[in-house]
Formats: sequence, structure tokens, C-alpha cells
Amino acid sequence: MNKNVKTILMVAGIIMLGYGIYTLIAPEASLSVGPLDVTAQDNSNSYVTIGLGIAALLASFLGGRK
Repeated sequence: MNKNVKTILMVAGIIMLGYGIYTLIAPEASLSVGPLDVTAQDNSNSYVTIGLGIAALLASFLGGRK
């Protein structure tokens, strides 16, 4: 595998992994009315993003070894 392709996969993997972890932790919406505090979060897409980030990192490290 070309060195440029490995670098691009590594950078994309790190960005996708970071974004997936951020969306997993950060709440999407919150509502505060008096003593009532409600937060809503949908994490289904963040797991896919984390998985793709890990796959891109593995492909950059293991791809094309001779």
C-alpha cells in the first residue's frame, strides 16, 4: 500500500474515532424546567463511526506489509 494512502487512512481513522467518542458522550438535547432535568441521546450512529474509525486505523497499520 502506498505511504500516502496509509497516512490518509490513519488521519481519517483518528478523526472518525474521536468524533464517534464525542457523539457518544455529548448529549444531543437537554431540557431544564424547574427541578426537572431531561436529556435525550441517540447513540446508534456513534457506534458505527467508532467501528469505521478502528477499521481505518487497522487498515493503515496492517495494509500492504511485505
